[in-house]
Amino acid sequence: MQVSSTDLIYLIGLTSIVFLIAPFSLLIYINLYNRRKKRHKEEKEILKKSFENELLKSQMEVQEQTMQTIASNLHDNIGQLLSLTVVTLSSINLDEPLRVAEKVESAGQLAKRSIKELRQLSRLIYGQELMRTGLASAIDFELDYLKNAGLHTINFNSNYVIKEQQADNEIILFRIFQEILNNVVRHAYATTVDVDIDQTADQIKLGIKDNGKSFNIDEVLKQQKGMGLFNIRKRVTLIGGNIDIIAVPDVGTEINIIVPYH
Repeated sequence: MQVSSTDLIYLIGLTSIVFLIAPFSLLIYINLYNRRKKRHKEEKEILKKSFENELLKSQMEVQEQTMQTIASNLHDNIGQLLSLTVVTLSSINLDEPLRVAEKVESAGQLAKRSIKELRQLSRLIYGQELMRTGLASAIDFELDYLKNAGLHTINFNSNYVIKEQQADNEIILFRIFQEILNNVVRHAYATTVDVDIDQTADQIKLGIKDNGKSFNIDEVLKQQKGMGLFNIRKRVTLIGGNIDIIAVPDVGTEINIIVPYH
C-alpha cells in the first residue's frame, strides 16, 4: 500500500508540530516550576523572618512581664514585710524586758521571710536561665507567684521532659501561657486554675482551665478587646500548633494548645 504525497506531507507536518510543542511545553513547565520554587523560597524566608520577629517580641515581653512581677512583688510583698519589721523593731520598749525578746523574735521571722522572698525573686530575674531548665519549670515558677497571692487554687500536672531543640518554640509557647494566665487573673474572676502539660514523642499539649465567668468567643473577636485572643491564635499558628477554646459563660474556660515536635 502506497502512501500518497498528501498523507506524507500531513504526517510530516503533524510530527513536526508534536516535536515543536513538546520542547515548548517542557520550557513552560520548567519556567512554572522555577517560579513556584522561587515563590516557595520567598515564603520560607518570610515565615522565617516572622518567626524570628515573634521570637524576639516574645523574649522582650517575657522580660517585661518579669520586671512587672518583680516591681509588684517588691512593693506588695517584700516592701510590706520590711515595713512590718521596722514597725516591730520600733515598738520595742526596753522598760518591758519580757516583751523585748518576743518582738525581736517576731522581727527576725519577718526578716527571714523577706530574705526567702528576695531569693525567690532573684531566680525570676534570670528568666532566660529559667527557660533553659524547660517549659514546665518556667510555668511552675510562674504559677508559684499566683499561688502565693492566695486568691486561686492551683493544680499543675506535667510529664514534660526538656528537649533542647525546641527552646525557641517553647519561649513563644511560654509567652502564650503568660498571656492566657494574665487574662484569667485580670478578667475571669476564677478561684481555681488547672494547668496540664502532656508530652508525647511528636507533640506537646498545654491545657489551661479555669472556673471563671468566661466569655462569648464570637462577641470578643468582634470587639477591639479580641486582639489578645487573635494574637494568641496567631502565635500558636506561627509555631505550627493548633488551639482549641471551650468557653462557657459563668462556668469557665478551657484552652488546649497542641504544638508538634519535629
